[in-house]
Amino acid sequence: MTTMNKQWLLASRPQAEATVDNFRLVRTPVPALADGQVLVRQHFLSLDPYMRMRMNDAKSYAQPQPLDQVMLGGTAGEVVESRHPKYAVGDAVVGMGGWQQYTVVDGNAVGLMRKVDTTHIPLSAYLGAVGMPGVTAWYGLVKLCMPQAGETIVVSAASGAVGSAVGQLAKARGCRAVGIAGGADKCRYVVEELGFDACIDHKAHRDPKSLDAALAEAAPNGIDGNFENVGGMILDAVLRRMNAFGRMALCGMISGYDGAPIPLSDPSLILKSRLRLEGFIVSEHMELWPEALKELGTMVATGKLKYRESIAPCIEDAPQAFLGLLKGRNFGKQLVKLS
Repeated sequence: MTTMNKQWLLASRPQAEATVDNFRLVRTPVPALADGQVLVRQHFLSLDPYMRMRMNDAKSYAQPQPLDQVMLGGTAGEVVESRHPKYAVGDAVVGMGGWQQYTVVDGNAVGLMRKVDTTHIPLSAYLGAVGMPGVTAWYGLVKLCMPQAGETIVVSAASGAVGSAVGQLAKARGCRAVGIAGGADKCRYVVEELGFDACIDHKAHRDPKSLDAALAEAAPNGIDGNFENVGGMILDAVLRRMNAFGRMALCGMISGYDGAPIPLSDPSLILKSRLRLEGFIVSEHMELWPEALKELGTMVATGKLKYRESIAPCIEDAPQAFLGLLKGRNFGKQLVKLS
């Protein structure tokens, strides 16, 4: 009996905000394997903000998501059939399997898929704290913010998969960690469970004056390093609080993923405070992934790096879960259970 595969395709490009109508669910038969190929049954799909940018047909750091093809995305699953000596049935693997339940992978291709050990680390964590989000946090903090003990590090979207790791890694290096998140529940989690020193609820501080006052209270000695995930008014407020020679890692600008420009209110602050700003894409630094994953994996396995997951229960829920992610409705890493 032929195994059928449910797949989400990009049906159209968003004109402004993305909607469920931009996606189309199809069912296709799983093809027979050729020599060297591996069939993976995906258990989890990672939903990430970068996917929204790729839905546009515009210049960016990556090629646009092709229309009428399976949406790209990170996945974690298990090998259910193999015609490659490197992979055996039952192997746990992570890769870029896309928004679908089954993926046929070329076992000889470099970087498409890797085996993981789930003895001490849950499979889903390889899409979050011990995966791309964790490495993103590690690289931006360690290599760009360059934290020193006693310094203050601020991170926006602090309860998310990336931001939560940034703060915990900063605390492990002796820094004061200040988060910015949306909602009292998220801020309480960031402080009480993740161990941040303070967290600012941006929903309770919707104007610049109020946000400035909250940042001054949370970071009384100024800000030495900023890990930016949001942009807009939040980035403006952080810029006004940065210490001289501060460092800023620009990871994401989720406030502008629908295509509207995000101006800075006072870019002269970059010069006045002699700041170092650098945007980065973590996939361009693969040579550092082993070092990052070693630290992240050890911390997760020993309970020193905590994380939270929001898991949509089935593949049919993927578009709505993705749109919710863009609105900040998720709590922690957003995943979809595929099987």
